[in-house]
Amino acid sequence: MKGGLLLVKTGGAAALPEWQARFAELAPDLDVRGWDDPTVDPDAVTLVLVWEPQPGRLARYPNLRVIFSSAAGVDHITCDPDLPRGVPIVRMATEETAQTMGEYVCLAALSILRDGNRLAAAQANRRWDSFEQPHTALDKRVGVMGLGNIGQVAARMLGALGFTVAGWARTPRELRGIKVHSGESGLDDLLAESDILVGLLPETPQTRGLLDRERIRRLPQGAGIVNAGRGSLIVMSDLIAALDEGHLGAAWLDVFDPEPLPADHPAWRHPRITVTSHVAGFASRRARARSVVAALEAHERGEPLPNLYDADRGY
Repeated sequence: MKGGLLLVKTGGAAALPEWQARFAELAPDLDVRGWDDPTVDPDAVTLVLVWEPQPGRLARYPNLRVIFSSAAGVDHITCDPDLPRGVPIVRMATEETAQTMGEYVCLAALSILRDGNRLAAAQANRRWDSFEQPHTALDKRVGVMGLGNIGQVAARMLGALGFTVAGWARTPRELRGIKVHSGESGLDDLLAESDILVGLLPETPQTRGLLDRERIRRLPQGAGIVNAGRGSLIVMSDLIAALDEGHLGAAWLDVFDPEPLPADHPAWRHPRITVTSHVAGFASRRARARSVVAALEAHERGEPLPNLYDADRGY
């Protein structure tokens, strides 16, 4: 399995030499080619590492064994109506991704805590605005929606800053040092006790529009929202209304539906929203190549492919 031909579509043609170099270090028997290489025989392709492959393209490879997503999400693959059935899809999961996502969540939570929007406005207006901060992390509660590997790392990092951290998962589980809620009633409980709510959920039919007006209203007065999972989690018009009405104090948003965020979208200009351009989590090409090779080696040993996409769960 570790041998074969791997077709790469991520980072563009300029990134191909680095992909080839990284895989050569880790799996010298793997033939790594660019997505648009005209010399590639479709029958020879056994593996792909992709970001947003063109619809219908993956169906051209009759001997395809595994599809690797170059990111944690797979909706850019599963949206293909001609996606070949029965070919496993592996989500990208690296320590670097979890670390960088955790860093972003902590940055956003601390900015909300210390009123970063007010600080930025003062600098933009060249106004000396010295004010006392009313809270520290020690008296603020953070709720993390999504307790996969990334959510667990982010929760631990937030806890190390002094925040009281709880989480919400689709099914019950136990995590050391983190109070875990689950199910519909558990989500209501988490919302009620979250001064800052962090969204790290994948996109599924159940998560689209999950944070609507009704659920946003269940957050405490003045709460903040951080979303670094999927943009479809939040009904944006409801979020902006809650900010305008003063029920929410601030929002840090890294993901949107659609992306890129249109230039005329009101979120760009809203004084209580910080917009970042899907930069929260990232991993080096070395780390992602290592993840692909580790998955192939595990499969060779007869172990299940790790981080496998489950169509029934939607992630």
